[in-house]
Amino acid sequence: MDFLVQNFAVLLFSLLAVLTVAGAIGVVTLKNPVHSAISLLGTFVMVAALFVLKHAEFLGAVQLLVYAGGILVLFLFVIMLVNVRKLRPESAFLSNLAPAAVAVGTLFGVMVALVMVLSRLAGPGADPTALRTVEGQVLGNTEAVGWVLYRTYLVPFEVVSVILLVAMIGAIVFGRRQASLEREEEGGQG
Repeated sequence: MDFLVQNFAVLLFSLLAVLTVAGAIGVVTLKNPVHSAISLLGTFVMVAALFVLKHAEFLGAVQLLVYAGGILVLFLFVIMLVNVRKLRPESAFLSNLAPAAVAVGTLFGVMVALVMVLSRLAGPGADPTALRTVEGQVLGNTEAVGWVLYRTYLVPFEVVSVILLVAMIGAIVFGRRQASLEREEEGGQG
């Protein structure tokens, strides 16, 4: 029991990391797009839990609100707009490239492991309180991010939000135009 108490944070991190990777694998391997989107939701939630575990509460909340809330709803909207049932079946994966994909993935995993080992051998990392410091005053994580975001970078933040709004409206307009063109073609053939 002492082992469990002493290593609870490491065990919880390991469990969340395994669940995150399993969700990510489900995103790319499931054939039904809705099931893949639900797997993506699980991945987003696990990443948010990892952020909270590492004392980045603001990033965890943003992960849930923006990605699990907004982006996933957008993905589901697109899945429903495309009408997957009418698409002609394609080969599920580029099967002739599968060995190359496995080799590249293995190489990438070895490189990540090597970087992790080398960073452990390099010694202690940066001071985490530096991320919570604004103008020499130590604040909470959320306060520091809010201070920098809404004071220093307010104009770029608003410009990006307007650009995203225009892109979303454009996607809706193009999607509706494409659907109306398809209906006209079907009506003309009958």
